[in-house]
Amino acid sequence: MDNRTYIGIDVAKDTLDVHILPEGQCVHCTARAKDVQRLIGRIERLSPELIVLEATGGYGTTLAAQLQDAGLNVTMVNPRQVRDFARAMGRLAKTDRIDAQVLALFAQRVEPPKRSVGDAESRRIKALVARRRQLVDMRTAERNRMHRAASPEVAESISQVLACIEQQIDDTEGQIRKAIEASEVWVEKVEIIKSVKGIGDVTAGVLVAELPELGQLNRREIAALVGVAPMNRDSGLMRGHRMITGGRVFVRNALYMATLVATRHNKKIKAFYERLVREGKTKMVALVAAMRKLLTIINSMIRDMKPWKEKIA
Repeated sequence: MDNRTYIGIDVAKDTLDVHILPEGQCVHCTARAKDVQRLIGRIERLSPELIVLEATGGYGTTLAAQLQDAGLNVTMVNPRQVRDFARAMGRLAKTDRIDAQVLALFAQRVEPPKRSVGDAESRRIKALVARRRQLVDMRTAERNRMHRAASPEVAESISQVLACIEQQIDDTEGQIRKAIEASEVWVEKVEIIKSVKGIGDVTAGVLVAELPELGQLNRREIAALVGVAPMNRDSGLMRGHRMITGGRVFVRNALYMATLVATRHNKKIKAFYERLVREGKTKMVALVAAMRKLLTIINSMIRDMKPWKEKIA
């Protein structure tokens, strides 16, 4: 019998639900700072093998960071994985308390790999990158509304909002640059990534902030983590199309745009992409393969802390 302690925590805006295995003990508390600190102290005394939270937003990340800073093993997992796990177990009901129990069972039976949420500096840069992404989405929404503006007054209002959003994007990008420049390690990593033709400041910042595992995993692991590894769709004699799925969508989106540029201006990536197209691959399949190749190269560059060289491709 496994006597190691596993903990699942369901995080809401104002409350926390905790399930502790193998005792089967449940704890409910508020998300007030003093209650959270009391909870962390209690968890420390248990010396858990692993604590699992869902990666669903800022509240969970903040708690995961506090647990990590206390020296505890914590990981944040994709909510879809947890729901699939719950359905496989026949757990169809959903409450905060049940979710905490499912997370604890997921930790105990699956033992997902422990992943650091980063230090305070990296979390700050990641938050700024996320804020820039939100602002860009807002800008896109307002631009779409401009096309449907029903009157000059509405168009003027949208123009003013767009101007404000543009200023906020510029300010946030400046804050990201300053935050990166304040760390020698971050500066070096960003400069190494930017040595690849097709990658600029924004993409390099996203890769460093949203993919701290760069350089620490092998090529298959990093491809699967980002979601650019082809998955089999076979059953019996049927052989389905390989598809990419899951992974970190924001990293994949940034990598997609960088690869589009690279297929035109990066000699090695362009040659690789064009060879696949000549061999009969569809352009999208060839582009995904080029994304995977570019990611693999960047992963190797960060592992060795060496800039782009044509021969490494």
